[in-house]
Amino acid sequence: MKIRNYQPSDALVTMQLFYDTVHQINCRDYNQEQLDVWAPKNRDVNQWNTSFLEHYSLIIEEEDQVIGFGDIDDTGYLDRFYIHALFQGKGAGRCLLEALEEYVAKDKDIVTHASITAKPFFIRMGYVVDHAQIVEKAGVQMRNYVMVKRRSAYEK
Repeated sequence: MKIRNYQPSDALVTMQLFYDTVHQINCRDYNQEQLDVWAPKNRDVNQWNTSFLEHYSLIIEEEDQVIGFGDIDDTGYLDRFYIHALFQGKGAGRCLLEALEEYVAKDKDIVTHASITAKPFFIRMGYVVDHAQIVEKAGVQMRNYVMVKRRSAYEK
């Protein structure tokens, strides 16, 4: 597995991976209406690309195939984090998450909004649930979890 920086040429493949992963994996915990709002078939590729360029964004590849991506900002907010359905449970998520976490200052906590489906992975990676929440998008409600990896307490 190889980790590299996101490039604008990755926009379309990451959009498709996002759509496929949400619709193939998260269907265990969310209904079709929620999946369609969360990961619609048609997205603005320029907006998608710009959002990645505004953060520290990484791609993970296996034999030159993009198998996952994630982005994090300077404050420690982990925004998107997706691994291709066929590569889950094989270490790609751990490798990618550790690389993203390295970007953030060691004394800053890392926060993410994890889906029901992703919650067990983040717990295994040392995150704790701060609180559950209901988010609404286009009038559709979905449950997720604000999760935190507390690092500031360990550095003092």
